[in-house]
Amino acid sequence: QVQLVESGGGSVQAGGSLTLSCAASEYTYRRYCMGWFRQSPGKEREGVVRIDENGSRRYAPSVQGRFTAFQDNGKNTLYLQMNSLKPEDTAMYYCAADPYGGGSCLWRGIDAYKYWGQGTQVTVSS
Repeated sequence: QVQLVESGGGSVQAGGSLTLSCAASEYTYRRYCMGWFRQSPGKEREGVVRIDENGSRRYAPSVQGRFTAFQDNGKNTLYLQMNSLKPEDTAMYYCAADPYGGGSCLWRGIDAYKYWGQGTQVTVSS
């Protein structure tokens, strides 16, 4: 089973930037559906970006144009570059993976993801 470790969270003022990292214990390209998700206190976990087995991405409307997910397959690492951060982006951010067995990664439900990291906290102040 793949293990995921997030890092890079922190506190930043509105308008600032952060880059999160998710280090996987094995090669994920073409083998796993990947994604970044977030959860704020009192809210349900929501998808930030889903990445399919070929690297295509689907972003949540709330982060489209501000966040960019990219992979370094040589390092088995997934990144989330977050720009123009807003207070409403404050949340615990999680990396997740689900073995690709067919079907669409880009529309996979949150509950379908089998492996999760421990999360990294992002706090954006106004």
